[in-house]
Amino acid sequence: MSKGTILITGASAGLGAEMARQFAALGYDLGLCARRTGRLEELRGEILSAHPDRRVELRALDVTDDGAVFTVFADLAAALGTVDRVIVNAGLGKGAALGKGRYDANRQTAMTNFVGALAQSEAAMEIFRAQGRGHLVLVSSMSALRGMRRSMTVYAATKAGVAAIAEGLRAERVPGLDVSVVYPGYIRSEMNEHVEQRTRFMVDTEPGVRSMVAAIERRRVRAYVPAWPWAPIGFAMKRLPLSVVRRLT
Repeated sequence: MSKGTILITGASAGLGAEMARQFAALGYDLGLCARRTGRLEELRGEILSAHPDRRVELRALDVTDDGAVFTVFADLAAALGTVDRVIVNAGLGKGAALGKGRYDANRQTAMTNFVGALAQSEAAMEIFRAQGRGHLVLVSSMSALRGMRRSMTVYAATKAGVAAIAEGLRAERVPGLDVSVVYPGYIRSEMNEHVEQRTRFMVDTEPGVRSMVAAIERRRVRAYVPAWPWAPIGFAMKRLPLSVVRRLT
């Protein structure tokens, strides 16, 4: 018996792939999207080997292709019969200090992380409004809480925009809709694999994602994860002078 259906974007690696594993273990059927379908196939095989009663639908998706986002979301909703939760997770970590000649990298990050998230949110909301219910989860970042410097400037801005989408939808009070925004701290993933393992507060993927999944299951309006130390750090980041925040990042 399925606990429900979850659509996850950016599911081929990192946080998305681990969320798929953990939600499958909880009893959910899955619709998984990513550009790299080979990795999705491997992930589906792994999940079905561990949980043969689960259903896992796969679709290739580049979230910067607006038309494809709406087509794939509608197709998965039809294939699964319903979509109870959509996790807007696909993201990119490229970036450079502004004015350094890397507008291409900054634009790519902005288009993937914000415009792509907007398209996913639009497509998800069409499904949820038609169903009269749903749970939209947007994956932001602790960096969204304040402006970040150098290569993080655009990334942080996009993640702040993602959080603002969530807040705007909550303010609309759509009947039957729950909206959550998750702010991960340093969780080991493909995006940050170049970062030293000894980075302060970095946690491995499995326990880090476990904290994300727990917050999502509780339908938290906002969650800094893992809660320790990121909840108190988040409280401080929003209140400290920028000169102090600069030394923390």
